[in-house]
Amino acid sequence: MNQAVLILIKPDGLKKSLTGNILTRLSESKLEIVAAKMVRVSKELAEEHYQHLKGKPFFNELIKYLRGELHDRRKVMALVYWGEDAIEKCRELAGSTNPEEAESTTIRGSYGRITTIGVYENVIHASSNEAEAEREIKLWFMPEEIIVDLYVTTQVLEKERKKKAWA
Repeated sequence: MNQAVLILIKPDGLKKSLTGNILTRLSESKLEIVAAKMVRVSKELAEEHYQHLKGKPFFNELIKYLRGELHDRRKVMALVYWGEDAIEKCRELAGSTNPEEAESTTIRGSYGRITTIGVYENVIHASSNEAEAEREIKLWFMPEEIIVDLYVTTQVLEKERKKKAWA
């Protein structure tokens, strides 16, 4: 069954110049990248992404981590992979959320660590299931940024929308 999965290469992965290594590992999945971009993560986006962890004692540090405040890299690389069993394949390559429990052959096992304040710096995010993948992909990408039609869309008319343009 074809699925989509959101992959985030987190600020620590970018700061350590691991993007190429991570993408090489993910290429083992034989999945197609159908969307990719660099994102400056707002506090609102980070909080919405991790809404299921709100109320946990580490929530604020987690938000700072995803926003790049802990690594002076205020960006993440967001990607959507698409294909047969995409979620399972990407999560297997990513490894356990806790880098110390991740197999050494996985991305998190190779490059992750736990900080002295207990934040899992695990360099990558991979959606956990189809419902989460859909929620996360819709949070991080607009339909026109994805080269396949993943989900049902509608046409909306926007008026007086300000956006940056090249001068």
